[in-house]
This record gives sequence, C-alpha cells and structure tokens, in this order.
Amino acid sequence: MNSSPVSFVFIGLLIGLQYLFSSASAQLDDGDHHDYLLKIHKLPETSLPSEDCLSFGYYRQKCPDLEAIINAKLKEWIAKDPSLAASLIRLHFHDCSVRGCDASILLDHEGSERWAEVSKTLRGFEVVDDIKAEIEKKCPQTVSCADILTAAARDATVLAGGPYWMVQYGRKDGLVSLAKEAEEVPIMGHESITSLIEFFQFKGLNVVDLAILSGAHTIGRASCGSIQNRIFNYSGTGKPDPSINARYLNFLKRKCRWASEYVDLDATTPRTFDVQYYANLPKNMGLLSTDAKLYIDSRTAPLVSALADQPSDLFFYQFGVSMAKLGNVQVLTGPHEGEIRTKCSFVNSRQ
Repeated sequence: MNSSPVSFVFIGLLIGLQYLFSSASAQLDDGDHHDYLLKIHKLPETSLPSEDCLSFGYYRQKCPDLEAIINAKLKEWIAKDPSLAASLIRLHFHDCSVRGCDASILLDHEGSERWAEVSKTLRGFEVVDDIKAEIEKKCPQTVSCADILTAAARDATVLAGGPYWMVQYGRKDGLVSLAKEAEEVPIMGHESITSLIEFFQFKGLNVVDLAILSGAHTIGRASCGSIQNRIFNYSGTGKPDPSINARYLNFLKRKCRWASEYVDLDATTPRTFDVQYYANLPKNMGLLSTDAKLYIDSRTAPLVSALADQPSDLFFYQFGVSMAKLGNVQVLTGPHEGEIRTKCSFVNSRQ
C-alpha cells in the first residue's frame, strides 16, 4: 500500500505528540483533566482586536461575556438533548462548506441552503437562535451569527467530551444563501476519497483534515436512508456491500428496515468522543461507504491506522487544529463584506 508523504509526516507528528501528552497527563489526574476541558478559557490579554481580520480578542471590550453566554446556553440545551452536540458540529461544517463560515446555512427563506434537500436532517437552528437572542440583550448588533455558530461547535465538542481549542472572532454574516450550492456538499456518504480530498483542498484543507474531521463520526447518527442501498442493494446488485462485517451487517439490516430511522455512526461507543470510530474501520464496521473507504485508500489508510492505535489525546489535539482551520474558511471580515445580523434566520434588510 503506497502512502503519501503527508501521511508519514502526520504519523511522525502523532508519535512525537504522544510523548508530549503522556508527560503532561502524568501531571493531571482524571478529574483535573476533565475540569481543564470544561473550563471556560480566557482570551489572551496580548491579543489585539482588529476590525478587518480575525482575532482572539475581537470581542474583549465589545462583548466580554460572549463565551460565557454561549457556554451557559449550550449546557442548558445539551443537558436536555445530548444529541445536539453532534448536530451543532455538523451544522457548522455545512455552513463552512458553502461560501465559507458566514452563517448562510442559518438563513431561512425559500431557495436558501437551509431549504435544500441535503439540509433536511440538519438540527440546532433553534439553539443558535436562543444564543443570539441572549447575546443581543447584552451586546446588541455586535456579535455575528457566524461567530456564534463557530464557538457553539467548539463548546458542543467539549460538552460531548471532546477537546477545547481557541476560536478567533470577527466573522461577518453573509447576505446570500442558495440551495443549489448546498447540494454540492459531500454528505451522502458514497463519494470517492478523491472527490472528498478535492472538495477539502478547495476550502484550503488537506487530507489530514479530511481524516481528522471524519472522526466527528465518533458521535452522532445518520439516517438509515443514507445506507439502505449499501446494505440491501449495493451497486445495483440486490445484495449488501460484501465488505461490511457480517455481524454488523445483520444489526444494520434489523435497525434500518425503514429509511426514516436513524443509526449511530460509531457502533461501539456512540456516546463517547474517542478514537473508537477509527478502530471500527479495520474491522469493516464503518457505517457510511466514505467511512470504509478511509481505511482502504492509500492516502488516508495510514492516518486511520495511526489514529486507531494511539490514545485519544492525539486525536483530540489534531481535531482542535483541524476544526480551527475549518472555522476560518473563506470568512468575511472586510468593512464592506457581509453584516452583523440581529436575527440569524434573516438578513437585516428583511427583518
């Protein structure tokens, strides 16, 4: 199996990071580590806000309680429905995949991304609206919906047991949202690895980001409609995909008799943010075809193998790096770009 140079570089990075994390972890017991992940981290005092670029300190003077408000609201929502954590991460990915991270997915009008066929299973809109309403009380016409969604995806990850990373702020909200552009997002689960790599590269991301961000499937669910062809009529054969683990296939056939049902993306630890998703792939237990292909394709297989064999801390570190990169895709920051919506579902001219 041939491996790309970037794969070997990443594997080397994983080994080096394992030593760093094991040294750091030795100084923290489990309770301390958990408290660190859930802590609301303060923005560095040295970060200088700017009006035309992203900055860690963008809202320090204009809305100092921003992150505390987002975190508190998310705790309320996720306590009532833990599945919202995965939904918010997915919502953020969809937003950044079309026109960049500009909250265009939140616009609610006929012909918008939100009305697209591929967006029908998206959730979390009401969470963002609730956060925005609270922020408008404290900091009116100041914080963009794009920044709220980006930070909400980070805090949702943490509340699901995943890593924390610093979020830069200063995004503007977009004015355009088109359903036909949303249809180009590769979310059906049967794309080729080549098409996925090309899609990521167009957004300024790479094969490592593809492998890592696919790890978000450690939590969350997919509709049975997205896999029924794979388990009942693979490539029009009238038979299931022969590569699926036999026991797993039997489970999926029982679970997914109806397209409207849902099934966990991680069959082993679906409620835990960990590396089990990667460990499932060598066992032929990837739910989506794209999951399975990550372990077969020579460009991603070494990454999957390395992640499956290493502690979760290594995956956590790179997940934070890749999510930060995702959150910075094609952002609007210029003085004549976008706006700060007062309601996330409509541009200001329609409110």
